[in-house]
Amino acid sequence: MFTSVSQAVTARVKAVDGDIGPVEDLLFDDRRWVIRYLVVDAGTWLAERDVLISPYSIKQPLRRDRVIDIALTRRLVRTSPALDIGQPLSRQQEDEFQRHYHYPAYWDGGGLWALGATPYPSVAPPPNADRGAGGAYPADMRLRSSGQMDGFEVQAVDQRIGEVADLIFDDESWAIRYLVVHTQSWWPGGRKVLVGLPWVDRIDWAAQQIHVTLTREQVKCSPVYQDAASIHRDCEVVLHANCQRPGCWA
Repeated sequence: MFTSVSQAVTARVKAVDGDIGPVEDLLFDDRRWVIRYLVVDAGTWLAERDVLISPYSIKQPLRRDRVIDIALTRRLVRTSPALDIGQPLSRQQEDEFQRHYHYPAYWDGGGLWALGATPYPSVAPPPNADRGAGGAYPADMRLRSSGQMDGFEVQAVDQRIGEVADLIFDDESWAIRYLVVHTQSWWPGGRKVLVGLPWVDRIDWAAQQIHVTLTREQVKCSPVYQDAASIHRDCEVVLHANCQRPGCWA
């Protein structure tokens, strides 16, 4: 199933023994576009402190009541390494975080999550395992804030097509699959459309611009985006056909 970042942000995170707090942001790596951490405001019980929660800890997708259940105790979260969320996370800090929760380094292996395609907790070593520092951390990878993407200008091969309004991710793999682009700046009345991640040609982070391999006409023929729940296989088939792109399921 698909979930939007706007749905996930402000959802509440609950440990096995109580509330942790609301989600403030999602951090994704800009190499594979996979959400690696939830930034959670635990200030109501941890003295105005934000904490990181990995999808490795999540027991099930976002519930209808906007609650995310995690397989952690409040004590384990409370004793997690203190991190300055306002600063980029270093490889050393991430490794300390992985060691604290006894999770494998997600970058160590050929899958989206170490050797797997999903962040199943079952792949984690036992708590007393002597886990190494993991494989080489990709030098060209950085963690980005999902909120940072809001308002990024999206440029087609011929003309500007709008701004990023949201991100859509697969709630099993936590991989971002689509940009939600608002076309109101040039299309009378405007509407939101989906742009697949494989159609992104390049991103200028400094200029806050995303260049895609679509034309404005292809965007105009795309189905109207309503919400993440409305994205199903038939919708994706029509979208990919109109944009003349193969489906990721092909």
